[in-house]
Amino acid sequence: MDNRVVVTGIGVMSPLGLDAKSLWQALVSGKSGVDYITSFDPEPLMTKIAAEVKDFDPAQYIDRKELRRMDRFAQFAAAAALQAVEQAQLKIDATDANDVGVIIGAGYGGLSTILGQYDVLKEKGPDRISPFLVPMMIADTACAIVSIMLGAKGPNFCVTSACASGSDAIGDSFEIIRRGDAQAMLSGGTEAQIIPLTVAAFNAARAISTRNDEPQKASRPFDAERDGFVMGEGCAILVLESLSFATKRGAPILAEIVSYGATADAFHITQPSEDGEGGARAMVMALKKAGLEPGEIDYINAHGTSTQLNDKNETIAIKTVFGEEAYRIPISSTKSMTGHLLGAAGAIEAAICVLTIQHGVIPPTINLTCPDPECDLDYVPNVARQAKVDTALSNAFGFGGHNSTLIIRRYNEA
Repeated sequence: MDNRVVVTGIGVMSPLGLDAKSLWQALVSGKSGVDYITSFDPEPLMTKIAAEVKDFDPAQYIDRKELRRMDRFAQFAAAAALQAVEQAQLKIDATDANDVGVIIGAGYGGLSTILGQYDVLKEKGPDRISPFLVPMMIADTACAIVSIMLGAKGPNFCVTSACASGSDAIGDSFEIIRRGDAQAMLSGGTEAQIIPLTVAAFNAARAISTRNDEPQKASRPFDAERDGFVMGEGCAILVLESLSFATKRGAPILAEIVSYGATADAFHITQPSEDGEGGARAMVMALKKAGLEPGEIDYINAHGTSTQLNDKNETIAIKTVFGEEAYRIPISSTKSMTGHLLGAAGAIEAAICVLTIQHGVIPPTINLTCPDPECDLDYVPNVARQAKVDTALSNAFGFGGHNSTLIIRRYNEA
């Protein structure tokens, strides 16, 4: 029993809502979180749209004095972590602090803080640099703050594997509990990179959509008219526990994590390997470790970025792994609604898999109006679908050739 790992809490800060309930309601309604950028003037940029987290008031969760020492990405993590432990009914004290850890993935860290302080350096000189710059800018800050805030003294570090960061953080946490190095882990991903430099950089890489006249229709995974992903921001934190620890506490069990696979393409710094070979190996690894056959997967939450190469190659990879079963399994890219949360994407999509299992509804892939002949699987186009999902697979792939797959299933006592 001790080798089983269950999910007992979820916290969310997203473009579709500031908790898991709001996120879920928006997803099943097919609502887009993409709109014109409001946090700065995007007029000089090729892309003027993104999926921002709206109406976030960190003071609801964090002391105002501490807020001034935290970049937005860390504020998201602190808020989501508090939500997650509340749902999990997890109160960390001296009896279990050493057995609770924190791993939170982040692709970039406090880049907006770095840029702001660079302006201070240029305009006012080195003596005016904030003494909090270093802790605010490093990607590890989010998990450190959550650890300090909650008193969690177990394993604590940041995973950075580009857009696979959040998924890899959950996978690492799963393995840590499985091997007995912790009884519970707060894990997920956080990102806040909707800033001029990052948007301009992805424009230069020709990676993001420029469909500025139709923001809500810009993220269109698997559609023939897709022209790049839409940047998003936000955070998802899951509470993972050993089954024995959760059962002893009487914790609410939402689902079970059963497997994690991770591979590298060793191919190209930004392009996926040909035919999605690396992603296919991650899926095969996860299935093998779980002792599952391809036909036992009821739903796939695709990485599905809305870029030409990713969507085509992920489709090929799914066909490689699942064969004829690939045409039976419903697949959706919830990035069509949330945008691409970069280092937090894999975490929020793992949370969505848990919610899908709980509610018996598969979120749609919206904006799929002109199917790409090379993407010919069942992507649950445009309208949510009721279906019993016992076992879900979530893919997360990142620049640098990082591939991460999680398998999550309905919890059964047996």
